[in-house]
Amino acid sequence: MPPVPEGVQAVWEDEHLLVLHKPAGLLCVPGRGPDKQDCLSARALQRWPDALVVHRLDQATSGLVMMARSLPIQRQLSEAFASRKMEKRYVAVVHGYLAAGNGDEWQTINLPIAADWERRPLRVVDATTGKPSQTLWRVLAHDPHANTTRVELEPLTGRTHQLRVHMAALGHPIVGDALYGSTQVSHQRLLLHARALGFYHPVHQNWCHVLAPEAF
Repeated sequence: MPPVPEGVQAVWEDEHLLVLHKPAGLLCVPGRGPDKQDCLSARALQRWPDALVVHRLDQATSGLVMMARSLPIQRQLSEAFASRKMEKRYVAVVHGYLAAGNGDEWQTINLPIAADWERRPLRVVDATTGKPSQTLWRVLAHDPHANTTRVELEPLTGRTHQLRVHMAALGHPIVGDALYGSTQVSHQRLLLHARALGFYHPVHQNWCHVLAPEAF
């Protein structure tokens, strides 16, 4: 078998599906123009010619991405994402001191998100035209020296830029976010990482849990 392409790490591999670790800054799928053809799916195809995209992460976000290895499995996994049968957990570092609430209990952000047509590809919280969007969050740790808070996030819906928009709406944008945070971005990357995926395997139906710890 050919070597794994640069930047692509298989965290889970079987004959039915893949879970790959995407580095920050790499597109999930090709973009417009010849300079945006290098992406996770193109690199994966060099090693797994049957790899099919199931879901995506923002280019700036690192972490776990699932791919199917046949059309029937792709349909099953896509339906599992659409029906919220997948468990997706992220870790982020946000600006400021975010109060933990009642211990480590999950808190809920329920703010509708809409496209900001005048500033595409940005999204905006909009009670009139926005689609229902829910994110669970809880505090993991505070860093008083950097004035930041490390949080765990679980999106219940899958809107574009949802986690970034929701954290900014709380007044605590994610560190390194040039779209929804400070215009003076001091960190070299967005500190948002897709850390865990939980899913029922589409063939044997056992519950599977895949982890890839953040590197920040």
